[in-house]
Order: sequence, then C-alpha cells, then structure tokens
Amino acid sequence: MNSGAALSELEMASFRRDGYVVLPGVLDAEQIAQVQHFVMSSLDPIVGPVEYEADVGYPGSPTDRAAQGGNTPRRLLHAYARAQVLRDISLHPQVASVLNALFGEQDGVRSRAMLSQCHHNCVMTKHPGFSSATLWHQDIRYWSFDRPELISAWFALGEERFANGALQVIPGTHQMEFERGRLDAELFLRPEWPENARLIDQACTVDLNAGDILLFHCRLFHAAGRNNTDVVKLSPVFTYHSEDNHPIPGTRSAAYPSIPLPGA
Repeated sequence: MNSGAALSELEMASFRRDGYVVLPGVLDAEQIAQVQHFVMSSLDPIVGPVEYEADVGYPGSPTDRAAQGGNTPRRLLHAYARAQVLRDISLHPQVASVLNALFGEQDGVRSRAMLSQCHHNCVMTKHPGFSSATLWHQDIRYWSFDRPELISAWFALGEERFANGALQVIPGTHQMEFERGRLDAELFLRPEWPENARLIDQACTVDLNAGDILLFHCRLFHAAGRNNTDVVKLSPVFTYHSEDNHPIPGTRSAAYPSIPLPGA
C-alpha cells in the first residue's frame, strides 16, 4: 500500500479479491499519542458505556463480572461521541478518500461514504491476562442494511502481532456463500467441518504498526487470539457504508444517524 491518499488500481483489485487492505502510517505520532492518552484516561477510571470481557463469554474471558478479572473492559462504546480526537480519526481525509473510491467501485456508481454510529464505533481493548479470543465470524451477521456491503477501519495505536491478539483473516471469504450448517448457533464457523478447516488453514495474521489502518469487508471471516504480552492493546474501530446503502428501519442498524465523510 502506498502512503498517498488514493488506492492504486492494483490495490483496489487486491481489496476486491481478498476483502481487506492495509493503509500504512496514516496516523502520525502526535495523533497516536493524543488518542492513546484519551483512551487510557477513559479506562482508569472507566468512563462508560463499556462492554466487559465477562459480557461476551468468549474463550478466555472471565465467567462473570464477579469472577477474577471480571471488570476487564473489552470495548469502550460510542467512540464517535466521546471526544474530538476520536471523531478526527474516524473522519480522517485519507480514510475518506479511500472509502469513497472503494464504495464507488463496489457499487458501480460514485456514492459518498458514511460512518455508522450503530456498529463498531468503539475502541477495542485487549488486556493482558483476561483478554478473550474471538472465533471466526463475519461482522455482517447482526447488521441490517439494504446490501451487505460495509467496510470497517481498524486503527492500530501500537504494534499488532499474533502475540498480542492481532486480527487474523481468511482472504476471499467475503465473496463466498456459506450454508447455515457450516456455522454454529452464534454464527461462528464450525472448525470441525472439513470445508471450514481447509479455509482456516488459509488464514493469515494482519501485522500492523502504530498508525496503520486495516480496512476489511463486513463479509470477510476474521478472528483474533488473546493478548499474551504484558501491554494492553488499543484499537479504535469504525464501520462505514455508502450513502445509498440504507439501514433497515426498525433494526439496530438504524438506531443512530450515520455521519457523512468528507469528499465524494
């Protein structure tokens, strides 16, 4: 990926094929420091709304909030409304430029990118000791839009590697159809199925450095392990859709208004 504002044709084709692309070095050191400072001050003491590791019941999470580590935060929610520093990165001009191009390419027409306040819109935190693993899933499973065409932006505030629970992806799965039987009751891939096992063997870890942004399609299967280091990992995450891809009225996806990104 180049460091300019736009994707090359090769990078556009790579996103269409694989379902993800990395934008390196988008946030500068000052922006990273500002966001880190705000997030850490929101974690101690906790400033809600927040989701705790004990709330999700994923592998490695505390059994409940009364258990050891039960007060470990997993996500600081409603990030866009929390602070200007988070609004600034969510509407970053380079991110807007790339998303406007991707949605225009995907939909066949130029359509402005919009930030959803209903999905992701959080700061993911992965703490040492009590962080959980997330199994293989697609984000679109609980989202309700006219079309399953949304893109999430994962902002790295520090190094993200396998050891501290970096995101893992299965390239190309955003273009595949999956029979219901290949998914469990919570819509995670069932790893015991041979077809799924072969897919999981093709997975790769997306290594990120501080300031990098990972863009990935809402139908891309992805997962993440636990944080086995002694440093908390912080990752703001926002989700975007094109202006002509509307949330379905009466669903959680329509609970809050979307925010237009600059440019078109």
